[in-house]
Amino acid sequence: MSLRSADGLGGRAAIAGIGATEFSKDSGRSELRLAVEAVRAALDDAGLRPADVDGMVTFTMDTNPEITVAQACGMGELSFFSRVHYGGGAACATVLQAALAVATGMAEVVVCYRAFNERSGRRFGAGVQHREPSAEGVALGWVLPFGLLTPASWVAMAAQRYLHAYGLTPEAFGQVAVVDRRYAATNPAAYFHGRPITLADHAASRWIVEPLRLLDCCQETDGGQAIVVTSLERARDLPHPPAVIAAAAQGAGRGQEQMTSFYRGDLSGLPEMGVVARQLWRTSGLGPADMDVGILYDHFTPFVLMQLEEFGFCGKGEAADFVAEERLPLNTHGGQLGEAYLHGMNGTAEAVRQLRGTAANQIPGASRTLVTAGTGVPTSGLILTADG
Repeated sequence: MSLRSADGLGGRAAIAGIGATEFSKDSGRSELRLAVEAVRAALDDAGLRPADVDGMVTFTMDTNPEITVAQACGMGELSFFSRVHYGGGAACATVLQAALAVATGMAEVVVCYRAFNERSGRRFGAGVQHREPSAEGVALGWVLPFGLLTPASWVAMAAQRYLHAYGLTPEAFGQVAVVDRRYAATNPAAYFHGRPITLADHAASRWIVEPLRLLDCCQETDGGQAIVVTSLERARDLPHPPAVIAAAAQGAGRGQEQMTSFYRGDLSGLPEMGVVARQLWRTSGLGPADMDVGILYDHFTPFVLMQLEEFGFCGKGEAADFVAEERLPLNTHGGQLGEAYLHGMNGTAEAVRQLRGTAANQIPGASRTLVTAGTGVPTSGLILTADG
């Protein structure tokens, strides 16, 4: 059972620095080098030195061990290091764990990072090709023999049910793709800079796994992203206005599996994100109407619609109209569909830029942002706010 009351983490830590490499399809360098470049850029942005860092957090899927990155960056002793499981579901949880370490005094400056050659190296979109036996793999054993071998095929099951449940067509998913690519088109850092699409483009793109078309699926990217977390008090003395971590949460739903939760009662929603939503709203004291920007994990378009519904921005089956009517600025960096697929870490960086007032597609007066992590897996989320 998830928590029924607000937690005590909100407001006790802040993001003070962000840094990234370029986003490409062939980085030409090792994943360790990408991680180091991103971490150093984030520390420079925060006005801190490697010697100031005493904590590191990353993903279990990252090939760059915390101590190796620390050594390569010239850091000293570490008092906290951690990894979060479940792929993109870890994106916001890295910041959550960093904030917990700072709030409890386990560390003073924690760097969260993710770096990979996901396009020129191992491509997640290629699906399951070899897997060592594990308890977690048992769930996949029920679907792999029937051809459900890729993330797109796993998501397509839920996407098909969503369309059926609410009497919609795949055009509903196109609304997300069009909005993301429009923002990417005016973001110089985005891979799809200068290349917006229309609903007609979406409908003309080839099928990947029905009802998902090519333009419903995120791109594959080489790159790195890092985020610096420290106390709110210390962040106030650093070069940029702090992005206050007003709330942070993780969530796993009943009957949860990793991308294949097909045996629970309803496939047309994301219960794991519902767990996160309830805790973020409880702890922050805010609600959907208070958000200025939404940075929602968009590895596949259908799950963006389901997230909006789980968070209460609109009713069930109404999210496509919500997106089309632009009731909330959504993925203003272009998302993973348009900017880069960095397992969601670039989304957190965009939320920070919105609060600083430095985003390529700046929303005037943005002071409250919602950020979410990977869906279909145990996941996480953040509410970041301006200071004061």
